[in-house]
Amino acid sequence: MVVESARATDEEVISMPNTKSAAKRVRYIAKRTARNTAIRSSVKTAIKRFNAVADAGDVEQAKERYRMAASVIDKAAKKGVLHKNTAARKKSALAKRLHALSQSV
Repeated sequence: MVVESARATDEEVISMPNTKSAAKRVRYIAKRTARNTAIRSSVKTAIKRFNAVADAGDVEQAKERYRMAASVIDKAAKKGVLHKNTAARKKSALAKRLHALSQSV
């Protein structure tokens, strides 16, 4: 059992809520954190898959991967996991790379 402290690192911190509503918030936050982590991971995976195809130089496959990555990024922004400007910046970087790839072929 880990005691809550100001210097808790990667270990799970077990808090001791004082009220029923606080206990419910602890459960809710744990559920929401797990969801946000999964969504952030899917965004990173989609971007890595696009970059892998772009590194290989396959334009048609890169276009498909871009569409998939943009969709995942938009969904993350819609759910509040990513800020809308962060989502736009990520999509812009991918689009810029896709455009450079298509121009080089």
